[in-house]
Amino acid sequence: MSALTQILSQKSLEPQIARFTLVPATGGLFEFSVNGNLLYSKKETRRHAEPGELLNLLKAYLEEN
Repeated sequence: MSALTQILSQKSLEPQIARFTLVPATGGLFEFSVNGNLLYSKKETRRHAEPGELLNLLKAYLEEN
């Protein structure tokens, strides 16, 4: 299951998210932002996100905010 599919399947998180963005770039790079806050950047980490990593980052962000 793709990271985007995992996130979109979490209907219980919808009320807490005003906006999330997954921005693809050339060379397989992407960034994942929620409510304007960058949570993951493949360009910065120089690796692909592990399965479930973006969802876990999203959940941690929502718990803190």
